[in-house]
Amino acid sequence: MRNKQARAAWWEGLPEGIRNQIDGYVLQDSLMAAVRVVGDIGFIPNGIGVATATAIVSDRYAYYGDRIAREPDTPVDQESLLRRVGGVPGRVVAIEAVWDGDTVRDWFVRLLAITADPAEEHALALIHRAMAERHLGKEEEREGRHPAAVVAQRAGAELADRLSIPFHFASPDTPDDEAPRWQP
Repeated sequence: MRNKQARAAWWEGLPEGIRNQIDGYVLQDSLMAAVRVVGDIGFIPNGIGVATATAIVSDRYAYYGDRIAREPDTPVDQESLLRRVGGVPGRVVAIEAVWDGDTVRDWFVRLLAITADPAEEHALALIHRAMAERHLGKEEEREGRHPAAVVAQRAGAELADRLSIPFHFASPDTPDDEAPRWQP
């Protein structure tokens, strides 16, 4: 049932109560809860797998668009990032940008503070496409790069420069969640 028309027909065949429950989870940006409901009613009787359940829920995300109550964007301005770094336990030795992804937001970049004593990573910002596009604006030149990479590169490099520590982004031009990580 990868076909969008087949998914729409399946959706329309659901009772209103179940459609409302799934849409309620979607509007709260609760992807996994919505997929679980689709799975609970579809896996056995209709042979719907996880990929199809996710596609059905993704269709609902597309339908609601900006009406979904998303988590607020994490700030990427320098003063906010400096304040966040100031709250990190341990000595910050590097700033790193790392690719990640999921079925709803596609590729995104996590901006991290890397510490020694204790050796850990601390989240500073999660930069996904929509957030990056809002930050950059429509006219910003991206040179064919993913907007999340452009924002992460600029914010991370500037922050590292202000802290006089290294910045590492192993794959700034191409999403790659297996790119080499920063090594001291």
